[in-house]
Order: sequence, then C-alpha cells, then structure tokens
Amino acid sequence: MTDARSASSTDSAATAGPVVFLGDSLTEAGSWDEYFPELEVVNAGRSGDTTADVQDRLDDVIERRPSTVVVMVGTNDFGLRATVEQVVRGTENILWTLHHALPDTRILVVSVLPRERERSEWIRQVNIHVRQFAPTVKAEFVDLWPQVAEEDGELSPRYTSDRLHLNDAGYAVWADALRPHLAA
Repeated sequence: MTDARSASSTDSAATAGPVVFLGDSLTEAGSWDEYFPELEVVNAGRSGDTTADVQDRLDDVIERRPSTVVVMVGTNDFGLRATVEQVVRGTENILWTLHHALPDTRILVVSVLPRERERSEWIRQVNIHVRQFAPTVKAEFVDLWPQVAEEDGELSPRYTSDRLHLNDAGYAVWADALRPHLAA
C-alpha cells in the first residue's frame, strides 16, 4: 500500500508543477503570468535562441518538473538561413527529449509564426512536419498560423510592428489559443 500512495503522490506532484513557456524572444516577451494568473508560470523564453539553443537549455526545464511545457521555436533558425529539415529536426529533438524526460508532463508545441513572405513556404513546411510529429511524443500542436497570417504568408500587421515580433494584440491571440489547452 505504501508503494501505491507514493506513486499517487508522485503523479500529483508531476501535475502540480509550473507551466513553462519555452522558446525565443517571441516567448520571452509574453506576459504569461498576466494572461494566466491562475497558473504558476515560468517564462523560459530567451531572445535569439534557435532550436539548438533551446535544446541546450532543456536540463533547466526538466529540473523544474513542470506540469506543462509550451514550446515555440524555429523562427531564429530561419533568420540564420537554416533549412526546413534543420528546423524540423531541432524541434523534434526538443519534443522527444521533453517527452522522454518528463513522460507525465503535457507538451504544447506552437506553430512557427509567419515572418516576411519570402520564408512563408518554408515555415508552412515546418509546421506541417511538426504537426505530424507531435502525436508521436504525445504533444499537442497549437496552430496560430490561421489567426495571425496574411493570405500571402506574412505576419499580419494587426499583430506586429516589425513583421517578426508580436504586439499586444498578437499575444492576446496566442493566449486565447492556449487557454483551452491549459484549462484541460
């Protein structure tokens, strides 16, 4: 009986951890604690991070034993002219590592946001691959593209001032898209 109680308390401890927002400057600039005041939130976004940089920081995330990890990465890889395959592989490595190190943690992976239209097809391809891969590591794919992209694949001026970073309206769209996933 002691073993059953220990396992039960371990399971509830895993679900009681913080919600970690993991990514680059897009994540870092989000006021996640204001959007989700009912949750314990850790903002682990870091300006300039690529998928490789985020991969290098996963031990810090894993040590926190989060209940949920929200991952958004990839745009800086494109800024450095990475290929679709490199961005997909980097994102898959992050998701695989999180799933195997934290099997009871929910993982939400957010689509790479649109940038300038010249990169739109590459970003669409990454999002297609990540959407298909996510279920293999029990991650949920949260697709922001339909809400924030213009028809030509550029980030809508309603949600940005520089075609890359989000403004308050853009963060409100992101938070609204996450809300049902975080409430579940």
